[in-house]
Amino acid sequence: MSRSGRLLIVLALLAETTLFQATLLPAAETAWPQFLGPQRNGISTETGLVDTFPTAGPKQLWRVDGGVGMAGLVVDGGRLLTMIQTDGRQQVAAFDAESGKPLWRTPIAPAFNNSMGAGPRATPTIAGERVFAFSGEGVLAALNSADGKLLWSENLVEQHGGEPAEYGMACSPLVVGELVVVTVGTFEATVVAVEAATGKVVWKAGSGAAGYSSPALLEVGGRKQVVVFAGSAVLGIDPTTGAVLWRHSYVTDFNCNTATPVAVNGSVYVSAGENHGGVLLGLKPNGDKFDVSELWKSQGPQSTLRAEWQTPVLLDGKLYGFDNLGGAGPITHLTCIDAATGERVWQQLRFGKGNMIAADGKFWISSVNGELILVRAASTGYEELARADIGISTRQAPTLAGGRLYFRDDAHILCLDVRK
Repeated sequence: MSRSGRLLIVLALLAETTLFQATLLPAAETAWPQFLGPQRNGISTETGLVDTFPTAGPKQLWRVDGGVGMAGLVVDGGRLLTMIQTDGRQQVAAFDAESGKPLWRTPIAPAFNNSMGAGPRATPTIAGERVFAFSGEGVLAALNSADGKLLWSENLVEQHGGEPAEYGMACSPLVVGELVVVTVGTFEATVVAVEAATGKVVWKAGSGAAGYSSPALLEVGGRKQVVVFAGSAVLGIDPTTGAVLWRHSYVTDFNCNTATPVAVNGSVYVSAGENHGGVLLGLKPNGDKFDVSELWKSQGPQSTLRAEWQTPVLLDGKLYGFDNLGGAGPITHLTCIDAATGERVWQQLRFGKGNMIAADGKFWISSVNGELILVRAASTGYEELARADIGISTRQAPTLAGGRLYFRDDAHILCLDVRK
C-alpha cells in the first residue's frame, strides 16, 4: 500500500475515534435564550462544571461596562443580550458572548425612573433571528438579533388603557410559536399576545393588575397552557385562543406576585413574599375548562416558603428557594420543601438574599452581597461547596451557557469560566 493510502486510513481512524469520543462527552448548552433558561425553570442540563473554586475564585474571562437596570442576561448564537439604561434611554444591548466585545445597542424607550430603582426590569427573549424586549413602562419591541435593527414597537400598556405597574413592568416576554405573550395589567387585559412578526394583537385575556411575574408555558392538567401569576390571581390560558381556562385568586400587598409559576407533576405551584407563602393548585378538566383545588397551602408567618422575587427550582420532587421573612424584610433562609406536601425538608437559616439556578448537581447562587456560592443540590441537607467574591451585586439569577456564567449589576457585565 502506498504512503498516501496508509495516511488516508490513519486519518479515517482518527476521525472515527474523535467522533466516538465526542459522543461520550457531555454536550454543553450554548444557549440561555430567555428568562430562567431554556425551559424557563432555572435548570440547565450542562455537565462537566467545577465542584469548587480556587482561592481567587472562578477564572474571569471578561468584564465590560454595561448600564443601569434589573434585566437579566440571555445568550444565543454567540451573542449575549440584555437591557440597560444609558444616555437617557432604555436600550437593548448585545455583546460577543466569548469576548464581551460590544456588538450593538438599540434604544426602544425613554429612560425609566422609579423609587425602587431606575432602568428596565424585564429580561429580553431571543427566538431565532428576533429578540423581544419589554420596557419599564410597557413598550414591547422586536429587533433583529444579529444587528439590532428595530422591527416593530408597541406600547401595549398605553394601547390597552393602562398605566405602568407601581414598580415598573417586569414581565419577561414569552414566545409561544409565532406569538409573544406579556402581562400588561389593565382593565381591558391582564395578558396580551401579539404576532411575533408584526406586533399586532392576536388575543387578550383577563382583567386587572399585572404584578411582576413572568408567564410560563406549562404542561399542567394534561394540557399545555400559558400560566400567569398576575397581581391578584393565577390564570391558565389557552395559548392559541387566549381563552381563560381557569382562575385562582391570590391577593398580595401591592400586587407583589413576582416569582414565575412552576409545574409540579401536572399541578401549578406559586409562591409570594411579603409574608405570604405558597400554594399547590390541582387542575381537574371540566369541559373546555378546569376546576381548581388547593392540594396544599402554606401561608402567613409560619409558611415554609415565601419566595420574594426568586422563582423556586424543582428537582426530584423538591422545591428549593429563598424564604423571606416579614414585609420585604432582610431575613432570608435558603430552603428545601417537599413539593407534594409543602413540608419543610431543610433550611439554612439567615442565608441572605440572592437568586439561583441548578446545573450539574449543584446550585449556582448569586447574592446581593456580590458573592457566587456553590451548593450541593441535594434534599439531604445544606452542603456548601465553595464561595467567592465576584464583585457583582445583583437580584438576577446567573446565566449559564457553554460552561460560562454571566452576571450583571448597574455598571458592569461579568463572564466567569466554570468548566472543569
